[in-house]
Amino acid sequence: MSMPRRTFVKTTAAAIVGSAAMPAFAGLTGKPLRILFLGGTGFLGPHMVRDAIARGHTVTLFNRGKSNPHLFPDVEKLVGDRYADISVLEGRDWDAVIDTFTYVPKTVARTAELLKDRVGQYVDISTISVYANYAKPGMDEGGPLAEMPDDVAAGIESHRQVGQYYGPMKARVEKTIESILPGRTCIIRPGLIVGPGDPTDRFTWWPVRVSRGGEVLAPGSPDHYTQSIDARDLASFVITCVERKNMGIYNADSPGATRTMGLLLETCRSVSGSDASFTWVPAAFLSEHGVGAWQQMTCWVPPEGEYAGFGQVSTKKAMANGLTIRPLSETVRDTLAWVNEEPEDAELLERAVNRRARVPKAERAGLAPDKEAEVLAAWHEKQG
Repeated sequence: MSMPRRTFVKTTAAAIVGSAAMPAFAGLTGKPLRILFLGGTGFLGPHMVRDAIARGHTVTLFNRGKSNPHLFPDVEKLVGDRYADISVLEGRDWDAVIDTFTYVPKTVARTAELLKDRVGQYVDISTISVYANYAKPGMDEGGPLAEMPDDVAAGIESHRQVGQYYGPMKARVEKTIESILPGRTCIIRPGLIVGPGDPTDRFTWWPVRVSRGGEVLAPGSPDHYTQSIDARDLASFVITCVERKNMGIYNADSPGATRTMGLLLETCRSVSGSDASFTWVPAAFLSEHGVGAWQQMTCWVPPEGEYAGFGQVSTKKAMANGLTIRPLSETVRDTLAWVNEEPEDAELLERAVNRRARVPKAERAGLAPDKEAEVLAAWHEKQG
């Protein structure tokens, strides 16, 4: 099974470090904040930018100007490259910076060092993939982080080289930022980010597949837990953290041990109104027939061994500090609406704004129809 390793980091309470040279935080006074986004035009980024603008804050975007450059024509845009020239950020002050491009510690360190005396808060969009395992149900932010050899980490120069070390590298980034801006770092660890705009199909595949109806291959058992977070809920929480000056570490996901695969599939059927029926096949049989967890049977991992607590990660701290989660049915409904709006014409696909249209189907998550039919037939034959 190909899936990032995950760990849990001990939460530390942090207070803002005052400095006359730093801009004053305005979030708790109701005044507009000046927010710098590093990135901001991918999947999650636009949701955060829209939320910040809707709340009356002043937004600046820093990126290469290549992904969705047409977005936000009225927002200040600074063009630069995290791997090369970031000089355009010099001499500017912001109340907070939200970093969506945190893969390589040395790259993030350059930006953090440049901004450390010019921002009040540094928000790192990290991941629950930093956790070493999910062996303990209900684990919170206090568990150990995934690790990797120092010499291997030193040789990674860009996000394209991260690969299997995605989790450990993100964990190193967290430590790097906190070491540069102690007490002024907010680390947000989202789980599987889903909803309209997701280019990967890691969640989208289920609403689309179930909406087609017929017999659906379902993984494991309907009572196996799963977790995901709508990008819009995550975006809202990020901006709330900036407004409230939330520091420390937060798991951002749907509440642990509440959503099951059965609930997910039944919700997809109810929302789409399809005639889908679900055939639940044990994990061992799926593995024997070349069907993997997570990438093919999306949103699911068999709850055993180091994943015994999968889908049960605690989000109590984030929920107590402003995270709200919309109904699963709303995410499914809006995801289907977004998919159905995509153009099918090849020329239009080439020019399409959303990133999913540019991801080859062979590289998206989910199970191919012929493979699904093959495994279902084999299962029925075994059952007699």
